[in-house]
Amino acid sequence: MMLPYDMPPYRPPSEAYSVLIRATRGCPWNKCTFCGMYKDERFEIKTVESIIKDIEAARAFYGPNVKRVFIGDSNSLVMKPKDFIEVLRYLYENFPTLERVTTYARAKTVRRRKLEDLRAIRKAGLTRLHVGLETGDAYLLEFIRKGATPEEMIEGGKKAIEAGFELSLYVLLGIGGEDRSRDHARHTADVLNAIDPHFIRVRTLVPYPGTPIFDQINEGVFNPASPKTILTETLTLVENLNVHSEFLSDHISNLVNLNGTLPADKPKMVDAMREILTEIEEKPELLETYFKPRDYRCL
Repeated sequence: MMLPYDMPPYRPPSEAYSVLIRATRGCPWNKCTFCGMYKDERFEIKTVESIIKDIEAARAFYGPNVKRVFIGDSNSLVMKPKDFIEVLRYLYENFPTLERVTTYARAKTVRRRKLEDLRAIRKAGLTRLHVGLETGDAYLLEFIRKGATPEEMIEGGKKAIEAGFELSLYVLLGIGGEDRSRDHARHTADVLNAIDPHFIRVRTLVPYPGTPIFDQINEGVFNPASPKTILTETLTLVENLNVHSEFLSDHISNLVNLNGTLPADKPKMVDAMREILTEIEEKPELLETYFKPRDYRCL
């Protein structure tokens, strides 16, 4: 099927009904060991002129009454602030009913941006940042080659909120494997507590052929977490959270659908996870219900 314009190949599930506009191609980092995205894509920042043409094509395709836009690819904030602002202004001119404009970003990029530039981008209409935290454990962040420390994650997250953005942070369950699951859960909770993001979205590690972590499993370097470990890890994470966030399990990779508003729903969420783990202790065969076909699970 011929696309009407240059669209991003990936977007968060929460942006399923958003118009997609591509400002960059690929990922400027592209070293994370668990990620198979953008591997055949050379990183490029598109020209403002080409993005404007895509916006015009999107308006012709969807019409002017659009409420949501997602800007791809993986880290649009690497654009020059003045260029990003020009793109945002053109978006709102062409879609006057816009209510939300979001994008992926790296915490380290946010950290490096001047606060006044971030505030100017927010004022121009970028409302939400989707940022991959993955883990708050210093060892694991280095092991998965995330390219940021817990301290940098915290600084970037706080800065995003200070600039006025809604912040959606992604946690990767199972990334600690069997050996560092508890450290992963506790240290991730520490980072999330320090940032207090608007949204916490959990994903579960699914190793894909061709990724370094898939090779590490085959080589015996990484011992993947069992479903029971991942469920216990989820409980430990929630037990240690002291945030004012929406906790969302909005992805097919996850073993359970655990959603709630923290702190109000924390007791209910903890009880739900404890009940599941108790049932598994009594009837180990129930673990099979938490195995989803891996062909249908993705990052």
